[in-house]
Amino acid sequence: MSTTYAAAVGDRGRLVIPSALRHSQKWEQGTQLLMLDTPNGVITMTQKQAKQLIKKQIGAGSLVEELLTERRNAAQKESL
Repeated sequence: MSTTYAAAVGDRGRLVIPSALRHSQKWEQGTQLLMLDTPNGVITMTQKQAKQLIKKQIGAGSLVEELLTERRNAAQKESL
């Protein structure tokens, strides 16, 4: 479920994140956040959340494992 929160940019560009949002996301003091500037606005998330999103988008498989499998299959075909 999506919820909208309001925040204001203060002096020196500081942004105070509403406590309800911090609690729902389990963001504690010192949590490092990534801010992705998109054509539709800014998306804010932790590095862990970004990694999970990327893994979901590209699939659970490891690219290294896929490459190794391809190389093994090619080597096996060459030896036949």
